[in-house]
Amino acid sequence: MILSVSRRTDIPNWYSAWFYNRIREGFLYVRNPFNSHQISRIALSPDLVDCIIFWTKNPENMMPRLGELRDYDFLFQFTLTGYGKDVEPGVPDKKHMIRVFQALSEQIGHERVIWRYDPILLSERYTPEYHLRAFREIAERLAGYTDRVVISFVDFYAKMKKNAEKLRIRPITEREMTELAGKMAEAAGQNQMSIEACAEQTDLSGAGVKRGSCIDRLLIEKLTDCRLAGGKDRNQRKECGCMESIDVGAYDTCRNGCLYCYAGSGMERLRAALKQYDVNSPLLCGCVGPEDKITERNVKSLKIRQISLFDGEN
Repeated sequence: MILSVSRRTDIPNWYSAWFYNRIREGFLYVRNPFNSHQISRIALSPDLVDCIIFWTKNPENMMPRLGELRDYDFLFQFTLTGYGKDVEPGVPDKKHMIRVFQALSEQIGHERVIWRYDPILLSERYTPEYHLRAFREIAERLAGYTDRVVISFVDFYAKMKKNAEKLRIRPITEREMTELAGKMAEAAGQNQMSIEACAEQTDLSGAGVKRGSCIDRLLIEKLTDCRLAGGKDRNQRKECGCMESIDVGAYDTCRNGCLYCYAGSGMERLRAALKQYDVNSPLLCGCVGPEDKITERNVKSLKIRQISLFDGEN
């Protein structure tokens, strides 16, 4: 199985100690976000986990203990944008985060750290020109520290309506999207990076940006040196090209406070979740209640066979 850690919350930043405890214990619980009394027990042994995908804006808390994952293959989806505290209040200074990105790349290898500049939103402050300038500056600093950058444009979820009004976010036209994507593709290429779009309805291939897969079968096969079974993740949007994975996070638990986030419903729910956080619990930000039902999830390795030196031939 592919373990997603996590689209729902920034585990490397805020809950890395919990995750390392779960690795040591060999299992964790995940509450079904659509059925709150249904809990899955997921085994975490290295023979079952083919790769771990970490999603984060700040892996600094996790980095000193990465040696504890020596028996696992893993990579990081590292979001690093040009936004200020008005949009990403819980993210440290971006100059510092560039240094963290560089240090992580040096620690685990540039092919295992993917840069994300997303989501791109437009406002009076965050104009296309602003984004292009920020993107170029970050790309220049990350040259040699990553092979790939992923971009996407903001989707207007109902949860972010008030925040969108607060930031005066405006819709982006297809022409603006294509022009900005093309200039970003040029900047990425100048810094030896491929560029991909994440789950975009608009085809940006004409601008030099191909459709991407954040949980990319080909990349994982390369890192694990093994062919993988498994299909497209049916729990994601139809435009998403990711292969199937199991997400171990929980909504309403991220403390980054990003105003464009779809995974949170406000401070009240976050405070309630944090009150239940126990670093030693198998469940992230919660406890098992008398009405909860715990079921062992049937998980297995997706590995088929080792990749041969001759697999690319013929």
